[in-house]
Amino acid sequence: MTIRTIVVDDEKLAIQGLELRLAKIDDVEVVATCNNGREAIRKIKTLKPDLVFLDIQMPGFDGFSVVQGVMDIDPPMFVFVTAYSDHAVRAFEAQAIDYLMKPVEEERLADTMVRIRERMGHRKQSEEVERLREVINEVAPEAAETIAHDEEMQGGRYEQLINVKDRGQIFRVDVDTIERIDAAGDYMCIYTADNSLI
Repeated sequence: MTIRTIVVDDEKLAIQGLELRLAKIDDVEVVATCNNGREAIRKIKTLKPDLVFLDIQMPGFDGFSVVQGVMDIDPPMFVFVTAYSDHAVRAFEAQAIDYLMKPVEEERLADTMVRIRERMGHRKQSEEVERLREVINEVAPEAAETIAHDEEMQGGRYEQLINVKDRGQIFRVDVDTIERIDAAGDYMCIYTADNSLI
């Protein structure tokens, strides 16, 4: 599965640097680059990429304006890439998959791509489930009603990733990797297999 990607930044060197790193990843295809927010909105709407690496501070339309500008379509996944750490909370509120600091480190980018692939897998699975429901509705409507009722009874859905702020940095933590949580006064310590966050 190829991850069709657009890179958006008003700095040409930043685009080139990220393109070089992405070129080393086999399943990523950069289908376009954009120098400003208006151009990004047009390209996203016409090319319908899976993923957009998006700078935040650009003249005219900033990164958040780009996200707002494509909400009328099925939006791609967004990863914000910026030199400033103070926009992280707002980025995750905008449903960003990740928040990378410039210059982007290859190891950090690899971690981001793991999350992207997981999200794409979930999305594809959801689409297949929806297609199956449509077929069941046509072939056996009474069975579809039973399935819908069973799903309502199950409920209990929860977040799979949570944002944790530790020492001024935002970390995305997969809920399944949490081994334990300890209370520590006004704080809590979250322990995963390879990390501990306060």
